[in-house]
Amino acid sequence: MHMTYFNVSLDATCFVAKNATLVGDISIGEETLILFNAALRGDYGAKIIVGKRSNIQEGCCFHVSPDFDCVIGDGVTVGHGAIVHGCTVGNNSLIGMGAIVLDDAYIGNNCLVAAGSVVVGGTQVPDGSLVMGSPARVKRALRPEEIEELAKDAQSYTEIAYQLADEGIVYRGNTVPLDAPSITLAR
Repeated sequence: MHMTYFNVSLDATCFVAKNATLVGDISIGEETLILFNAALRGDYGAKIIVGKRSNIQEGCCFHVSPDFDCVIGDGVTVGHGAIVHGCTVGNNSLIGMGAIVLDDAYIGNNCLVAAGSVVVGGTQVPDGSLVMGSPARVKRALRPEEIEELAKDAQSYTEIAYQLADEGIVYRGNTVPLDAPSITLAR
């Protein structure tokens, strides 16, 4: 299998922590924030695509399988220490701290995967669902105010991203140095 290491594409308006690791076939969208010690590896025959205004928090691990891209929608929050592997997460969803989402799982739009949950491979989660447990199961539909809160949470991280960049704590997408030690930009 051919491994792709040097194909990271960053939107000029995204934000990346200086110690985040991005390797492989990766695309990061507008105003998305990748925080400290996050590791994104799109180097195993598939790609990672992160949409607009999403936030990937501290210590997250994203990876792919040869048959499964890792696709994250717009306005998604991925909580501290989550593992997201070869799956799809719809717009305005939240993956809780320490949750694991495995190959070929599909998380719909406006969903909340509770902290510590394990979404096994092949699971299909309908839009607007609260999912929890190990293995994770749909517990109920989210209420409109809960869905609104998911959007507010993602927006708050976009605001934090601008503050971190203004303080020089994270790179803006158009300022990542070509020799950044942990980010392998397209060559």
